[in-house]
Amino acid sequence: MHEGTIRCVTIAPSFIQDLLSRADIVDIVGRYVPLKKGGANFMGLCPFHGEKSPSFSVSPAKQFYHCFGCGKTGNAIGFLMEHSGMGFVEAVHDLAQQYGLQVPDDETTSPLERARAAQQRARQTTMTDVLEKAARGYTKCLRQSEAGIAYLKARGVSGETAKIFSLGYAPEGWRALAGIFADYSDPLLVESGLVISGEATPADSPQPGESTDLGAAKRYDRFRGRVMFPIRNGKGECIGFGGRVMNPDEKPKYLNSPETPVFSKGRELYGLFEARTALREKGFALVTEGYMDVVALAQHGYANAVATLGTACTAEHIQKLFRSTESVIFSFDGDPAGQRAARKALESALPFATDVRSVKFLFLPAEHDPDSFIRSQGQEAFGDYIKEAVPLSRFLLQTAGEGCDLQTSEGRSRTASQAQPLWSLLPEGTLRHQVLAEIADLVLMDSRELLSAWQPAIARAAAQTARRYKNASSSWTDSVPYSPKTSLKNAPQSSQQSSTQYRSELSRVPQNTDAGFESAADYFSGGTGSVAPPWESDASVVFPEQGNPALPNAAGYKTSSASSFGLTRLRPASRVAGRILPVSREDRLLRLLLTEPQHWERLSSSEQHLLAALPAPHGPLLVWLEGQLHEHGPKPWAEMQAGLDGHVHQAYAMAQLALTPDGVQPDWQELRGILAQLVRQQREREIAALAARAPTEPGVFERLRLLLDEDRAEKKGTALLAEKRLKSSL
Repeated sequence: MHEGTIRCVTIAPSFIQDLLSRADIVDIVGRYVPLKKGGANFMGLCPFHGEKSPSFSVSPAKQFYHCFGCGKTGNAIGFLMEHSGMGFVEAVHDLAQQYGLQVPDDETTSPLERARAAQQRARQTTMTDVLEKAARGYTKCLRQSEAGIAYLKARGVSGETAKIFSLGYAPEGWRALAGIFADYSDPLLVESGLVISGEATPADSPQPGESTDLGAAKRYDRFRGRVMFPIRNGKGECIGFGGRVMNPDEKPKYLNSPETPVFSKGRELYGLFEARTALREKGFALVTEGYMDVVALAQHGYANAVATLGTACTAEHIQKLFRSTESVIFSFDGDPAGQRAARKALESALPFATDVRSVKFLFLPAEHDPDSFIRSQGQEAFGDYIKEAVPLSRFLLQTAGEGCDLQTSEGRSRTASQAQPLWSLLPEGTLRHQVLAEIADLVLMDSRELLSAWQPAIARAAAQTARRYKNASSSWTDSVPYSPKTSLKNAPQSSQQSSTQYRSELSRVPQNTDAGFESAADYFSGGTGSVAPPWESDASVVFPEQGNPALPNAAGYKTSSASSFGLTRLRPASRVAGRILPVSREDRLLRLLLTEPQHWERLSSSEQHLLAALPAPHGPLLVWLEGQLHEHGPKPWAEMQAGLDGHVHQAYAMAQLALTPDGVQPDWQELRGILAQLVRQQREREIAALAARAPTEPGVFERLRLLLDEDRAEKKGTALLAEKRLKSSL
């Protein structure tokens, strides 16, 4: 988003401090920079300047980074701003989301709401403390459980791996947690999902040593007789549990903690905290469906594995993964359930599949899951499957063509229909364009034909505007067309006149007071259909051929007095003999930048802010263009236009490009001329506003004086340059 479009927000300093205290700068920086331990700090190659020897230091104790080469320094928020190009507010929101925090907005929240938010954060901290205490208790119980140890050994889990994942065991008793927590009636045990509070049943018979009171029987442990897998957030805090039965006949096989203020199955990934180092080392995340898959893969050399928590892969899962790595491989069972899970993962991953990210799908034999396969076939065999993983684009085509006979027109049509909703999920970029071409090849169509079939309304609008322009232009055959790019010296021979003839033709034009301009400055600073002056864009009006009885007013030109320069200038009217001229500077500027987007990067920051703040549709379209360039770099319009799909002003942009005459080349000087006019208009508006405030606000005088000085200097320079060019043409 462009900075000019972000609403000004005040974020409480206390929240910033809380966020920084939770963030681990080593973990955050380590996602982008390979770090190695060097004494008390971590060292790596600076991401902000080129170097061969590490001079970039990250201090876990002080929670800041510093480069001894280029001098860059800052905290976790500052690093995100520098490295990712985020604004301060965006970086705070991004960092807060990683740690499950909601950024309070002082403009929209009352003091009471902020107090409640503070209480909620304090309660969440207390809840994670309770869950962490339970995790330590379950780990202690595992050491004392022969059945639990025997089960893990049978599954090939070593003691070291069990320690890494803090595996534990929940005893069979109904109230085993009463031996861990002194106050078993503490409401936090229920709120954290460790204890269930409900009506007593006949099965709730008390165990030896337990109370026989009926009220006490209403509370019992959620997890009983299960191997326990603590689930941790990005800071390593325990936020929930997964429990697996040891007897295959018992149901359910897996039992998860319920939704709580600190835990949501749709957002969390098991093993992500434990995998953070391996993700950087291996360069990709391996997503599975079960806790034991993660543990077994880590046991056999794939510590970069994570698992969803009994739910389909969600967009929040994908987003969290891509904060840690640019490459994700989904590993699914080869059975129908695995295929369905893969399709859901595909739909979730498509919106995040940018040009610099990689998403692949790995399918094991139907009789295996990752746990059983790697234990029976070994690490090398599993590595072969990883190498053969199916890229996202190919899996999209396979999914779209499922159940379709591509040898028939009906089958190809159905494939195209099934591919459209998947393709539309892809973000703007080259990958989207490439996938469109592959789908078109698959169904034996041209990419443009396929896109027109998918988006008929947009295709019809573009075709209609093109036809209207063609019809309006067909009658303009008796004179040389107007073009800001064309000058007299490049016009046809019949329209090239000597300077004497030129002045003579000008003198034949009567003074037209309807033009509405009193000076050249008025002419070039406003009015519909005006164009950049020749001293700013090297452009001159091209007159109809000599001898044309309609020269020049009959051709539709108006006149404007340029008394300060000693000549009368022709001004093109808003419409000339049926031909539509550029209706505004903004339209012409939009066409120039869309056809030559690399010009945007040549503009200064203040100029980009000015253009991005233009009213709709021009401003929003230019903000979109800036986003495209930031994400993908300059691309030909043919590749960029697919990124406009769904934009609120898509039809307007397509119509503007359809109205661009064939053969008219973009001109940097013309763009500079138009931009200079917009800057001048903005300055004049600010001068008028400050002049109105000056009598009652003396503080604005300094700014007003500065703007007036700039205005006088520009007018003086413009007059001198115009006089010089006029003399050179005589």
